[in-house]
Amino acid sequence: MKTIGLIGGMSWESSAVYYQQLNEGVESRLGGLSSARTVLTSVDFAEVTALQQQERWDEVAQILATAAQGVERAGADFLLLCTTAFHRVAEQVEQAIDIPLLHLADVVADACQEHRLESVGLLGTSFTMSRSFFTDRIATHGLQVHVPADEHHETINRIIYDELVHGKVSDTSRREVVEIIEQLWDAGAGGVILGCTELELLVRQADVEIPVLGCTTLHVKAALDRALSDAPLEVAPN
Repeated sequence: MKTIGLIGGMSWESSAVYYQQLNEGVESRLGGLSSARTVLTSVDFAEVTALQQQERWDEVAQILATAAQGVERAGADFLLLCTTAFHRVAEQVEQAIDIPLLHLADVVADACQEHRLESVGLLGTSFTMSRSFFTDRIATHGLQVHVPADEHHETINRIIYDELVHGKVSDTSRREVVEIIEQLWDAGAGGVILGCTELELLVRQADVEIPVLGCTTLHVKAALDRALSDAPLEVAPN
């Protein structure tokens, strides 16, 4: 089994879901007392969020790159960023290490294609929905990506930051998000990407009629496939 490197803390609720699902997945696949080989480092969410809000991306990249180097030195064979929004600096992080980075957008795009989807909706933080770094990467796989109308961005952001990152799950907020998903469906989305780990705590497949693609669930599955495969890992050229 290969060792999975994780950069977490964005938020710690998100990191806990990654850690739990990775270990549940290994136990399910291998049985017995098997658990995942992981190296996890956790950054200060308040610090990197403040830098994000000030558009100080070089500093964010440096923090995450340093964290990634520590994970690599600790023995990780490949790396996951346990976040969507901070994939904004994924390329800088990847250039700082000599192990592969399993990019979330590529994993999600592969899953969309497996579902034979040509058009998908994306929910996430306001930052993820309003910037193109994530949607553009998905689009390189031949997919059309819809995001909610601007007036819904603050609603989703509030639910994520004021509720879900603190472990609060509200039926009222679930209904609000489901209504936004239905609007994306009306706009032509054949499925919806939950582009924030915390949203997977709120919305389940049973809540909506179109396919729900949870980024964390897909990222974990791809990581387990890689960790338990005998195939050698390929590192992208820096």
